[in-house]
Amino acid sequence: MLVTLESMTSHQNTQTMKPATAAKKLGVYLEATPADFREGVVSRAELNELQANPPQWLQELRRNGPHPRPVVAAKLGVSIAGLARAGVTEPLTTEQIEALKQEGPEWLERERTTQAEVRKEAERIKKKNAERQA
Repeated sequence: MLVTLESMTSHQNTQTMKPATAAKKLGVYLEATPADFREGVVSRAELNELQANPPQWLQELRRNGPHPRPVVAAKLGVSIAGLARAGVTEPLTTEQIEALKQEGPEWLERERTTQAEVRKEAERIKKKNAERQA
């Protein structure tokens, strides 16, 4: 089959992604998004528009949740593995996250300490590698 340059350029494919990928890029829990978002595909242009001008539902999800595990972990200052070790496997709302911070359970303090040590070690290694290259 002979394909000409003209036919290739006239059928430019719009880059699309699954709703799960788009939700991850937006930092929201997929199951909490509107049905039309979950059931369709999202183009790169649509994702960019959602990021630049988030609709009410997206603003609400980002503000109140429920939040996916990476967002929960970041808001609590722990790793995703730390959440799993603590048995936190479900998405949490902002209110639930704030309540956990107020309660300050032992596991949260322990995981925050672990996360701080991991960050400190990563910084030490980065500095050591930079010195080596200099």
